[in-house]
Amino acid sequence: MTKPYLQSSEYLYTYTHPPEESSLCALEQRTLFGVESDNLIKSTTNINPSRSPFIKGKLSILFSGESVQAIAEQVDQIELRDQTFKVLFIKINDLSKEQKIEFEEQRTIEKEIGWNIIGEAQMKNPDILFGIVPFEGRWYFGTYQQSESVWLHHLKKPYEYSTALSTRLARTIVNIAIPNPACLRIIDPCCGIGTVLVEALSMGIQIVGSDRNPLAVKGARENITYFHYDGIVEVKDIADEEAHYDVAIIDMPYNLAAQSTLEEQYTIIQHARRIANRVVILTIEDMDEMIGKAGFTIVDRGVANKGEKALFSRQVIVCE
Repeated sequence: MTKPYLQSSEYLYTYTHPPEESSLCALEQRTLFGVESDNLIKSTTNINPSRSPFIKGKLSILFSGESVQAIAEQVDQIELRDQTFKVLFIKINDLSKEQKIEFEEQRTIEKEIGWNIIGEAQMKNPDILFGIVPFEGRWYFGTYQQSESVWLHHLKKPYEYSTALSTRLARTIVNIAIPNPACLRIIDPCCGIGTVLVEALSMGIQIVGSDRNPLAVKGARENITYFHYDGIVEVKDIADEEAHYDVAIIDMPYNLAAQSTLEEQYTIIQHARRIANRVVILTIEDMDEMIGKAGFTIVDRGVANKGEKALFSRQVIVCE
């Protein structure tokens, strides 16, 4: 596509989220990139934008400059040969209201850049999609990868519980728990019907699941198989787990599915401390005291609200 020396080592991620998910989105951003933003994050971290429900796309930066003209003067280094292309003005940016670029000017910018690229422009289904966007006083240009809403494909599964996590939330939790999954041992020891397992496996993250409820395990296995993933799910109480893991994800099931005592809740957290170095806990109750008593340190947290009026909320607590 380009000359050999045109390599990208920095990326711009475009973000969007509804107001009720601000806390959750910010927690995911801090975990993945170490910073948070309403709309754009610049980073050397390279991830697939489809990992996150909040990322709209990823710009792999090839050129930057102080103006559109500065970009136009650089893009003739690109050699597409037989490939077609399209230039897209990325609408999400950090400009103030007074500096907003209107639709017609956006199209003009696209044409100015496209005119200087050596190749054939094609508006529908191009081989390569380029993007241009202003950010913090500079202009950035590169290849643009749009996010695919993979979690939406997982909404319709054979087994579902009314108290199960949404696929969107489950996917976010996986990112918060496992920002870099390479060579990690990961478990969901209270996996229910496997919503977290399906999202992790769809990202290529190897995770095992277990639950003390045989019917839940049956449902989790069938849900995983339904989406053509390959995962291990066992009938096992967390108290009986003997292996050790780098990361555990625990949606406290006992405070949703049944009335549980404080002692039972504390026992789950104790066993989580025993089997994993890092644990992400989802709970509708205040568990800070028992989390600390179990030997964990809370390193970050957020709130997952359901609905615009936040009628139902889960705390998302990152523990190490």
